[in-house]
Amino acid sequence: MSTFTAPRIAIIGAGPGGLTCARILQRHGITATVHDQDASRTARNQGGTLDMHPESGQHALREAGLLEDFLALARPEGQQMRLVGRDARVLFDAVPPEADTQDGNPEIDRGQLRDLLLDALTPDTVRWSHKLTQVEPLTGGAHRLHFADGATTEADLVIGADGAWSKVRRLLSDATPVYTGVTFVETGLDDADTRHSGLASLTGNGTMMALDNNQGVIAQRNSHQHIRVYIGMRTDENWYQKSGLDLADTGAVRAALLKEFTGWSRDLLGFITDTDTGYINRPLYALPVPHTWQHTPGLTLLGDAAHLMSPFSGMGANLAMLDGADLAHAVINNTGVDDAVRAYEHLLLPRSREAAEGAAEGIDSAFAPDSATRTLAHMTQSH
Repeated sequence: MSTFTAPRIAIIGAGPGGLTCARILQRHGITATVHDQDASRTARNQGGTLDMHPESGQHALREAGLLEDFLALARPEGQQMRLVGRDARVLFDAVPPEADTQDGNPEIDRGQLRDLLLDALTPDTVRWSHKLTQVEPLTGGAHRLHFADGATTEADLVIGADGAWSKVRRLLSDATPVYTGVTFVETGLDDADTRHSGLASLTGNGTMMALDNNQGVIAQRNSHQHIRVYIGMRTDENWYQKSGLDLADTGAVRAALLKEFTGWSRDLLGFITDTDTGYINRPLYALPVPHTWQHTPGLTLLGDAAHLMSPFSGMGANLAMLDGADLAHAVINNTGVDDAVRAYEHLLLPRSREAAEGAAEGIDSAFAPDSATRTLAHMTQSH
């Protein structure tokens, strides 16, 4: 490691990318403070399951000294990928080999991954209830951060790991996320193997996708017998408001979704009707491709703040963690913050463009008039 005065580093956002960056910096004796707007680590559900790729997510975990801990939690059987038709007939079913753990993309719940990273940090690294309201430029590339509770702090490097609607990004880029044309309505099944055995069997051990004519039902195994379900539609961004629906009215939303999926197999419609969790509307957004910015001293981005894309890349969390690892190593291996950020952005921007282009192609293929045929061809070729 080069000898230099350690910079004051503020990471905005306690997601996988920001936490990975903080952990690797700490392993090399460099302090970083993470600021997150949530009240605590348990303030909200962290979402579904992630597949960790060897060259990105698993690489970052190895650099963080956490790969073995991850493998102890991961579910290699979760790599199973199944495609069915709207009639629930299985069209494709890829089951991973039993030994395919480190060489494959084993799954882990988002919450488990985040807890793994949080527990590895020194106490008080994360400042909860720190909602960023303003980033004030100072001299020499430093910035003063203002938070909703009135607190302020100064940093030589501010890392925007604050997701899709990043406040830090506003200082670097005029780009804002654009609606992809596809909305997911999320729901879920609890105690699935016991209470929803037919749907659990159709899901398998990993991910089941039923795609047809701009619509889809996607079911994902999580831990503890939970199945997370995404009901996808190419539709208006404000579809439920225009339909006069209240998302809290479970019966009305169920009826509206069943109408949208008229003609689909009753087996697949069970993923809509048998909800244990209600319905959450999740329109999918993406940043323009390519998303670049002019280098600005003292500021940079990682993860969704830098390259928000549709989930059909399978790369979002993996890239965020690789970003965090690469940025940490750039700080460790360069004698100044500005050189570190330039080196990191030289890696980040080209690869994020490639991934975002793939994600845009993926969602356009999955939600198309001939989506079943196109997805089957892609899966067959990939496996």
